[in-house]
Amino acid sequence: MRIKQLIFFVFLLAAIQLNLKAALISDADTTQVNREITINLVGDIMLGTSFPSARFLPPGDDPLWLLGDLADTLAASDITCGNLEGSFLDVGEPAKKCRDTTICYLFRMPERYAGALAVAGFDFLSLANNHFGDFGPASREKTMDILDSLGISYGGLLEYPVSYFSRDSLLYGFCAFAPNAGTVSINDIEGAERIVSCLADTCDIVIVSFHGGAEGAEYQHVKAGDEIFYTENRGDVIKFSHRMIDAGADIIFGHGPHVTRAVEVYKERFIAYSLGNFCTYGRFNLSGPNGIAPIIRILTDVDGRFLSGRILPVFQSYGGGVRKDPSGRVIRTIRELTLSDFPDAVVRIDEQGIITYK
Repeated sequence: MRIKQLIFFVFLLAAIQLNLKAALISDADTTQVNREITINLVGDIMLGTSFPSARFLPPGDDPLWLLGDLADTLAASDITCGNLEGSFLDVGEPAKKCRDTTICYLFRMPERYAGALAVAGFDFLSLANNHFGDFGPASREKTMDILDSLGISYGGLLEYPVSYFSRDSLLYGFCAFAPNAGTVSINDIEGAERIVSCLADTCDIVIVSFHGGAEGAEYQHVKAGDEIFYTENRGDVIKFSHRMIDAGADIIFGHGPHVTRAVEVYKERFIAYSLGNFCTYGRFNLSGPNGIAPIIRILTDVDGRFLSGRILPVFQSYGGGVRKDPSGRVIRTIRELTLSDFPDAVVRIDEQGIITYK
């Protein structure tokens, strides 16, 4: 989609949303002002791949086994968001060519696995990442059709950059960005600002997702400036996040480094710079910091202002699903990274993972 077409799409969507929001406001309860919204945020999700072999599917061919009792934890909030690191397709050939599938990773999740995401209560999924297009247009279209049928909203693709829905008299908007082909670019900050501003003009709460930053344990720290990894510009994630909030975003969550990074509150809006590998079966490196991750549950008011949050620690091991981590390793990691990378942060994180203003 050319940029002019994208801008036209955004402004057309804004006109539709404006009419919808006007209708919602006319019926709004006066108690709305005092409402608090709970929002769950998680990182990368890949529920097992049938390519290059069915041995990379979970035990019993059961994606819900991967989530365990965390499916209920995720569903117990007003809104749940994550990054879908791959697409759903039963049969199809890769769009990317690999000479050696032991070192080249392509993900093709069985179509029937998508129902696990509905059970877990996912509302918004980012499709803006480097694996969503592994099996070409057929997998992209099939995945969007499946998510539509399940009532799960998504965004981040050039052909489908944003989504929105109303719930309990509030209008939520979502958009996502990445440095990868076929996605809305994280590096076109001005274009991203236009999208976010348009959503902010019409929605009560705007959630932004980005796939950005260098990968691996040596890149846990957030640094200013563009992050270049394997010659690819993976964005200036601090600049991007702040500019999106300046444009009207309320919540920003990142993924892509495959490790957890610091969190920040900027202008009363929450940012998670990377939520790591949440539920990634079979072909992901889960050693050390790659195997621990958070569910971050934040509390906002109806205008998206951050009130408080909580880090729910989880972990994965190779061949296992995602489970609660009684040792709370990722809480310590996020505390240390936040203190190091944002020493003037306006929030504190206690040993139980509670995030509050100082």
